[in-house]
Amino acid sequence: MKIIRVISTIFITVLLSLCLAQKAWGFCGFYVAKADTQLYNQSSQVVIARDGDRTVLTMANDYQGDVKDFAMVVPVPVVLQREQVNVGDPKIIERLDQFSAPRLVEYFDPDPCADNRKYPETAAPRLGGPRSGTRARNTDDRALGVTVEERFSVGEYNILILSAKDSRGLETWLRRNGYKIPRGANRLLRPYIRQNMKFFVAKVNLEEFDKTAYQRLRPLQMAYESPRFMLPIRLGMMNATGEQDLIVYVLSPRGQTEITNYRTVKIPSNTEIPVFVKTEFGDFYTAMFQTAYESEGKKVAFVEYAWNMASCDPCSANPLNPEELRKSGVFWLNSGRANRRPNNNVYITRLHVRYTRDTFPEDLIFQETSNRELFQGRYILRHPFTGEMSCKAGVDYQQSLNRRLQQEAQTLAKLTGWDIDEIRNKIDFPDVKPIPWWRHLW
Repeated sequence: MKIIRVISTIFITVLLSLCLAQKAWGFCGFYVAKADTQLYNQSSQVVIARDGDRTVLTMANDYQGDVKDFAMVVPVPVVLQREQVNVGDPKIIERLDQFSAPRLVEYFDPDPCADNRKYPETAAPRLGGPRSGTRARNTDDRALGVTVEERFSVGEYNILILSAKDSRGLETWLRRNGYKIPRGANRLLRPYIRQNMKFFVAKVNLEEFDKTAYQRLRPLQMAYESPRFMLPIRLGMMNATGEQDLIVYVLSPRGQTEITNYRTVKIPSNTEIPVFVKTEFGDFYTAMFQTAYESEGKKVAFVEYAWNMASCDPCSANPLNPEELRKSGVFWLNSGRANRRPNNNVYITRLHVRYTRDTFPEDLIFQETSNRELFQGRYILRHPFTGEMSCKAGVDYQQSLNRRLQQEAQTLAKLTGWDIDEIRNKIDFPDVKPIPWWRHLW
């Protein structure tokens, strides 16, 4: 028997050379791969565009199964009207994912014997700098303490906005109306009722869904005004069988967004790792994230990307254009306030939370900050020079290369927990042969 899934606001289920002349904060090299959300099976994606008390929330629906069994219950801070709800473009979330995903980049060592000068042992540049019901049913609903505040359709969805006085009454109402919610729902619904929150309830209109020609459900968007800057996740845990991944893309005109009731830390970044990882980047990032997650006690939110949407360095995908930003919920670009700010004043923070009921017992509470420091999850490959090296600088280079490759192996083992000997077996260490002492005598 299929189970209709009840969720929180998120869930249905979750170049050249070393460029030595370049500025210290710049990047030079080739972008080669990214770690996007396809790495995770149990994952959800949410976009939050917020300025002041105004919020546009976009929820990606990753529901797997017959759409006739789809259902969603989302706690919301206010009663939403028809014009405050929209069916979004799924490609926008894909674009945000591609733009902000942790990335792998590569450099190529120059010829150490070029101009017969000693090879400068420099690290890759690092990032930094500033940066409808009957009367009888209505009577029954009131007896349960449930009120249907609004009822409307948007695209392929039929929407109800409910208020409730009692969690058991709300659970009973949902079951009577065909929502097969998990056991214990009333306990998780109770805190939201105490906070006087409303409930956004969605089902699929099958006739309208058939007209869309989409294979999957499109994301739902809602626009509202509330001082609460939060994301309920507890209801989604009723369906969880294990750890779930949540990716939140927060768009703000100010700067980075943080979670206040859990620690927010940066994902390990700007590390040099062996070049064989190029063909194993997905495995690398999965292992690296799990290691970082465990070392932080499984109770943190990771920043994977924080950048002004006007640029990227390197670009794993082009920045979103104004129309794409509007579809993402950014409502301030054409406002008078935006005209008094720098051009394209959209700052994106990508937060990655892996959680269970035990590790994240509270909903996520956010705050905007004025921190505009630039950060990205970036992992660096430096390809050794493999041509002929018939100079002393070449020998010096090969000796330094051995040390560098050993360090890269140790770094990779520390980041991922992989066996150091297996890592070393995949690395092509140079065989350093000394130059005859008389070669440079005459």
